[in-house]
Amino acid sequence: MAEPSPSLSVVIPVYNSATILPALLDRLAPVLEGLGGTFEVILVDDRSRDESWRVIEELAADRPWLRGLRMMRNFGQHNALLAGIRAARHELIVTMDDDLQNPPEEIGRLLEALGTDNDVVYGYPETEQHGLFRDLASVVTKFALQSAMGSETARHSSAFRVFRTSLRDAFADFRGQFVSIDVLLTWGTTRFDAIQVRHDPRREGVSNYTLRKLITHALNMLTGFSVFPLQLASLTGFALTLFGLAVLAFVVIRYLLQGSGTAPGFPFLASIIAIFSGAQLFALGIMGEYLARMHFRMMARPTYAIAEHLGTEPAQPR
Repeated sequence: MAEPSPSLSVVIPVYNSATILPALLDRLAPVLEGLGGTFEVILVDDRSRDESWRVIEELAADRPWLRGLRMMRNFGQHNALLAGIRAARHELIVTMDDDLQNPPEEIGRLLEALGTDNDVVYGYPETEQHGLFRDLASVVTKFALQSAMGSETARHSSAFRVFRTSLRDAFADFRGQFVSIDVLLTWGTTRFDAIQVRHDPRREGVSNYTLRKLITHALNMLTGFSVFPLQLASLTGFALTLFGLAVLAFVVIRYLLQGSGTAPGFPFLASIIAIFSGAQLFALGIMGEYLARMHFRMMARPTYAIAEHLGTEPAQPR
């Protein structure tokens, strides 16, 4: 007897995508219907500046499986994803972008790879369809994510993923301004996998993830979910301490061999002072970043706040 098809919640963060949403749902609906199980699609409007919310309302009018959440302000992609994940009602959750670069037709392959042995499966692109600087920023972000996750799978992480809804229990009490869904998932499991999927060119507009935003996201992940920067500061301090001892040994040995009281040359001494001063400021800057994160946590700023919803009442703002 064949096993019943799993129920599925598809969570899609939306930002300035009014023109492409109808095409997205037209391709998504037959795929989900073909899987055979119950499903829902949750579109989370991260306070778009175009008519995205109006389009979501119109699309939901004749699609009972479509739900919509509208944020009070722009909180960011991962914060919007977290809102949708907490509102999901089904057994499995699929997340994907709203620009059709993640083909809905590949969802079935993600579900097959999930099977019974994995809790999270990423669909990473065979060929990236971004520009040089975006690709470079993605590499930086994935390096930071690998440090935060402590998993090789981080190299293949993407916004196109499927995971078991039960994993959200591991971060049910998470509160914080800086969110990384991939890191939060590691709080609930170590069973990750990744498969190659098709990655289509962007049909309309340009990516809202600039080089600056991606690098900022990478730094937020490092300082928000990892102690690697503090370890780096410690190693830098230790290395410069050894360097300072080597310089001291050089000065003492020179004095014993040549009778010269000091190492000649002001530039030499100035460079040593500059190196140590820079290392101290570097370490202080890293500690300042961590203190800033603690400050924002103590302020209890919401991870997100929902202004409007379509469909079943969503989870309460966190």
